[in-house]
Formats: sequence, C-alpha cells, structure tokens
Amino acid sequence: MADKALSIGPYTLPNNLFLAPMAGVTDRPFRQLCRKLGAGMVVSEMITANKALWASKKSLLRANHEGEPEPRSVQIAGADPQMMAEAARHNVAEGAHIIDINMGCPAKKVCNVMAGSALLQHEKLVGEILEAVVNAVDVPVTLKIRTGWDSNNRNGVQIARIAEDAGIQALAVHGRTRADAYKGDAEYDTIAEIKSRIAIPVIANGDIETPEKALLVLQQTGADGLMIGRAAQGNPWIFQQINHFLQTGESLAKPSVTEVQQILICHLNTLYDFYGEYSGVRMARKHIAWYSKGLRNGNAFRQQMNTLGKAEHQLAFTDAFFAQLAEKDSLAA
Repeated sequence: MADKALSIGPYTLPNNLFLAPMAGVTDRPFRQLCRKLGAGMVVSEMITANKALWASKKSLLRANHEGEPEPRSVQIAGADPQMMAEAARHNVAEGAHIIDINMGCPAKKVCNVMAGSALLQHEKLVGEILEAVVNAVDVPVTLKIRTGWDSNNRNGVQIARIAEDAGIQALAVHGRTRADAYKGDAEYDTIAEIKSRIAIPVIANGDIETPEKALLVLQQTGADGLMIGRAAQGNPWIFQQINHFLQTGESLAKPSVTEVQQILICHLNTLYDFYGEYSGVRMARKHIAWYSKGLRNGNAFRQQMNTLGKAEHQLAFTDAFFAQLAEKDSLAA
C-alpha cells in the first residue's frame, strides 16, 4: 500500500504519508526533519488570510521555505472568499507550489472568526471560498476538513462533493467533528464513505499512532494516503516505521537511545539557527518534552530543561541526559 503512487497536480509524491499542519509545531525545521525521516509530503503551519498580518514576524517565519524541496505546500485560513483568493496569490508569489485550505482546525480563536472547521456549517460559503481560491491561482489547491460540525451535523460527504466540484485536487479528512476537538477516538467510517463518493485523492487523518494502525486505517477507509499529526511530535521517525511496515509487513526497530539523541541534537540546532537563540531555546522546550516522554527520569529532565535559557546549556544537558540513559542501557544488557 505504501507503493501506491499519489499525485497532486503535476507532483507525484515519494510516498503516501503526510505530516499534518500543526500551529506552533510544523515549522521549517520540523518539516525538513520529517521529510528526511520518511514523510512524503509536509504542509506548513496555517497562514491567515488577513493581509494586515502577513508582515508579522510569526507569518514571515511560517512562510519561510528556504531549502525545502518541491512541492512546498502552504496552508491558508480565513472566511472571506476574496481575502482567501488574495492570500493564495500572495503565497504562490512567495514560492508555494500547492495551496492548502484549512477547514479542519477546531481551535476556538479560529472558529470564532468563522474560519477553520466552523466553515463546515455553511456549505454555500465553503463552495464560494474554494472556487475563489482555485480560480485565483495556477497551482493545485487542496483542502483539510473534519467529518462535520458535530455528531448531528456530520456533512463531510457533502463538503467533499463541493470540494471536488470546485476543483480541489486532494482532500484530507480528520475523523472527528469540530465538537469532538481531540477527544474520544477518531472514526473512519465517514472517511470511507467520502472516499467512495469522490474521485480525487483522499488522505485519512486522526489517531494514526503506529504502523499497524496505519495499515488498519488504509484498509478500513480505502484512502489514498495517511496524514500524521500529534503522533509525530517527539517521534518524527514514525514515517520511516510506517513506510517500512507497509512495504514489508515487518516492524522496524525503534531508534536506539543514541539515535534519538542524535536526531534531537540536530533538531535543536536547526531550531536555534531558524529562530535565533532566545526564541529557539523556548521553542525547543516543547520538542524536548515530547522526545523525552516515557524515558527514564524524563520528568526531572524536562523540569530542569525549562530553567535553562541558553542554547549551549540545553545541548550540554541533553547530551548528558542521553549519555546517562545509554550507559544504563548498556549495563542492563
């Protein structure tokens, strides 16, 4: 199943695994790391359609794709068709090869301005936004949605048909409603129904945490690809593991303590380079917390790490922590 070629417009992807766009997480350093470790496609953090914010430091960093291979996909969010069209044109001019539209984010601050998954309540407006963006640019446009607004309004199939009619070239579906947020278990029956009703590629998203679950979701939904979000946090090698399992049916060994250390140190250095030391150290803290989750003495390590304000101290403390883990593992063996 991993060998199934997946194309978006003129771009044939190396595999069918996507890194989900996540605000505050899928910055350029993390996108590049996940590509290196097996993601076939990555999508940027969402950029607002509000033109007044495009020059902000946050938006400029989110739109920074220097050194990234094609295709570069930029996600935009908003509720006004013409503003969304202008945002799409702007980001294509800045180097985006694919425009992705966010109609899946459940965050209140997004939904309160009628963007993200709040739009699923308004099918006519959804169609107007999609048509405006597709007609505004000469690059492929993709869409990310949820299965509906709430359990009584699970209209993912109708939205998918609207998307296909508007010229959307791939659709990612998170198996929860807006009301679900991230609670409970993702359901895949709606994704399977969507896949059966439209011809464009469908990417299944939600609770794909292991290679075995990846295969199950592909089998259950018939989806063309998988999108992994939270399960990649502190675990970017999940793409390698899923690819290997789908291709061979065999489980790839988890990375050793030393390999995790090397990946983390590399990730930290790219964060410092990208954000500068002050912001990089602070951005690094949450990634360090994710990487160390479940490791021996990880809680004490995280607490101490949150008191360190310099890159050199973070790096030294990380090296010391993992060296101690590696030593204990070798003694145990």
